[in-house]
Amino acid sequence: MRLAIALGRRGLGQVWPNPAVGCVLVRDGRILARGWTGPGGRPHAEAAALARCDDARGATAYVSLEPCAHHGRTPPCSDALVRAGVARVVTALTDPDPRVSGRGHARLRAAGIEVVEGVEAELAHAANAGFLLRLTAGRPFLTLKLALTLDGRIATASGESRWITGPESRRAVHALRARHDAVLVGAGTARADDPDLTVRDLGVTHQPVRVVASRNLELDPESRLGRSAGEVPVWLLHAPGLTPSEGWAATGARLIDCPTGQDALDPRAMMATLAREGLTRVLCEGGGALAASLIGAGLVDELVIFAAGKMIGAEGRAGLGPLGLTSLSDAPGFELTHVQQIGPDLCQTWRRR
Repeated sequence: MRLAIALGRRGLGQVWPNPAVGCVLVRDGRILARGWTGPGGRPHAEAAALARCDDARGATAYVSLEPCAHHGRTPPCSDALVRAGVARVVTALTDPDPRVSGRGHARLRAAGIEVVEGVEAELAHAANAGFLLRLTAGRPFLTLKLALTLDGRIATASGESRWITGPESRRAVHALRARHDAVLVGAGTARADDPDLTVRDLGVTHQPVRVVASRNLELDPESRLGRSAGEVPVWLLHAPGLTPSEGWAATGARLIDCPTGQDALDPRAMMATLAREGLTRVLCEGGGALAASLIGAGLVDELVIFAAGKMIGAEGRAGLGPLGLTSLSDAPGFELTHVQQIGPDLCQTWRRR
């Protein structure tokens, strides 16, 4: 099962809105075939494994999520396992999708196949947290990435930020982008940095969606994002009722209405909007005001902080905007899960308590 879960992780960032599932076929202690969800969500992991197996009769299928039981673009995987003659199916999680939700397990049992559920459930849940959150909470899994000096600054007072961290950390950020469905930034960051927000130099063919939270559409269509929107998707989240400029209409970017709060887009509404569009994993790369609004709303599931051995001082720009706290007990809490030195920098991963 651990191998099936690890195989499924290969699809992270490539399979939305589908889950990233892995499947391993075993008979007499020997692995017959392995499979994982393909780019775009097809083929499913079970179908991929069965296609690589000449004879699965009597085998055990280890699958990191309940096999589907509904007809979509492909027939149900539960039926495929029945036709293949597997004797036993071991799963980690029940699929919360109402089209499945126990029906896959029931179909297998009705065909006389032994079904074992809940194996390595915690590990499988962590691997597919985005898919599960989208279905159960109506929002994607959200990772916040911050590149900071030792004193928590993201830029000098003049806005200079290239480069706080070293090239090794920047390469690690590209790998982080590749494991997410979308990269999100605020309009201020998009204007100041004019970023590409693509995955580069890693040989990937599937790019994340570039999302900008721009309440008033204050972004130049001649920016790097605008000029490349026809090649890699760009979504602009904006306040309802705005009419885009002819320049943005010509770029091919998607403009999506989103409810607003007092002076910005409502963070919960933003995440709900992205979930409705099918996104399961979103990486936010700033700026400080957007990051603070997402943390304040309790929406940040994971923090990835790249800390460089530099100091800028109080006049530098803070990595996080105001949270409006009046008591230390109200401060959002995170638990450290991983620490790694990357080049000259330190990378810390924190999970929300």
